[in-house]
Amino acid sequence: MTPFKTKISRRNFLGASAAAAVAAPFVLRNTRANASSGEVNIFGWAGYVTPDMLSAFEKATGIRPKFTPYGTNDELLNQMRINNGGGFDLIWPTVDRVPNYVEFGLVQPIDEAKVKWDRAIASAVSGSARMGGVVNGKRYFVPLDWGTEALSFDKKQMPLTYGKASYGDLWQPDMTGKVTVRAHSALVGLGLWLEAEGKLPHPMRDSFKNEDIMRANYDVIIKEAIARRANIVQFWSNENEAQGAFRVNGAVIGQTWDSTGAALAKEGLPIGFIAPREGALAWMEGAAVPAGAVNIEQAYAFLNWMLTPEAGALYTNATSINSTAVGAADLLSPAAREFFAAAYPGDALQKLWWWPVQETWFVNRRNEYQDRFLAA
Repeated sequence: MTPFKTKISRRNFLGASAAAAVAAPFVLRNTRANASSGEVNIFGWAGYVTPDMLSAFEKATGIRPKFTPYGTNDELLNQMRINNGGGFDLIWPTVDRVPNYVEFGLVQPIDEAKVKWDRAIASAVSGSARMGGVVNGKRYFVPLDWGTEALSFDKKQMPLTYGKASYGDLWQPDMTGKVTVRAHSALVGLGLWLEAEGKLPHPMRDSFKNEDIMRANYDVIIKEAIARRANIVQFWSNENEAQGAFRVNGAVIGQTWDSTGAALAKEGLPIGFIAPREGALAWMEGAAVPAGAVNIEQAYAFLNWMLTPEAGALYTNATSINSTAVGAADLLSPAAREFFAAAYPGDALQKLWWWPVQETWFVNRRNEYQDRFLAA
């Protein structure tokens, strides 16, 4: 079930491929004067913003962009907490985690008068409000892109077809030493498979609403995950690690981001990416303005530039992650179109499983179960 339109296509909503080194944890000391300048400091996902994009933005606006990469949502949140909301002018969180930043006073409300809303797909704007982008009646998030976590697979050793492919494929006995997953989201995928098999006490989505329900479900999930732990050849936490599992560590199937499958395929490896029958885990990302941002006008200039058809297409063609810019779909490369069609055939877009808001209590409990899985 999606919070967007019942019938979805790439045109009225939008998928992914990107890879890059992730920055190690660090403490950023902001040495800039407390005044606006002709630059914008962006803290975003590693591999998402290419040199070509930065060059195109500077050429279009005259603003000099400085880009710092991170690899995970937790890395972003932890760094912003260390900096007390300072050090950057624009960050790129997933919408379901935005309430965490609001809770700790790390972001400021979006000045909606500065956003060119007509450039953004309307269903993404309205949907993001319900998914965490609006907190206590104030908007803190502008949607820029969306993508999924689903199944990357070796077409020769583990061919998958839509309608049959399942999160359960990761956990079969013949997959010992052949699987790569991210620990915390693998538990969600495993939960969706168990739910479909009638083996969860409550709907998986209700785990995000109530701690007692969450624990009841996750106690079942973690038992299954630990029992099948031998299937995991490598855990991943960022894009580099996910791709490395296939390149050098022998993974033949994994629950990964769409960007992983797309990047490996671009290298010529026989890797496909497909939504499972339980529904691909879908996420939306976008711009938020930190509480301590200095170059405010430049931050809005960047997010508005990202919503132009040209920038959106440049982004999707480079990463295979879907832009929310109106008109970007008309400018995509044949390779980007082909990847999207192969990943989401049939009714896959109608079955996307959108991440619910992950409140702080949920993240804390989720990490407990994740650590048990990792340590098993």
